[in-house]
Amino acid sequence: MEIVFETVVCSICAAPMIIIGIIQYLSKSPVGFYSGQEPPKKEQIRDIRAYNHRHGLMWILYGAGFIFCFIVGYLFGGEAPAILAGIECFAGLPIMMAYHHKLENKYLIK
Repeated sequence: MEIVFETVVCSICAAPMIIIGIIQYLSKSPVGFYSGQEPPKKEQIRDIRAYNHRHGLMWILYGAGFIFCFIVGYLFGGEAPAILAGIECFAGLPIMMAYHHKLENKYLIK
């Protein structure tokens, strides 16, 4: 029964990020990163498809990281999954923010 609860919790954590990633990956119009921030306009981006694909993959990998932590926890137990999940949460977002700014510098027309 414990594994069912853990699987549900993992799914609740990872699924929204993976869904956001898929939606961004498939989007035909430019996507944003920050909530409340307007995404760039089509004419402001050099390659909308590549820009969206990279943003989408970033979110998919972030969600997949939570699934990875769950699998490690299930297979090995101990403190490893908690440490990995903490790294995923607290280091993942700043890394994603830095990558988002790198993508803006690469794809936005200045």
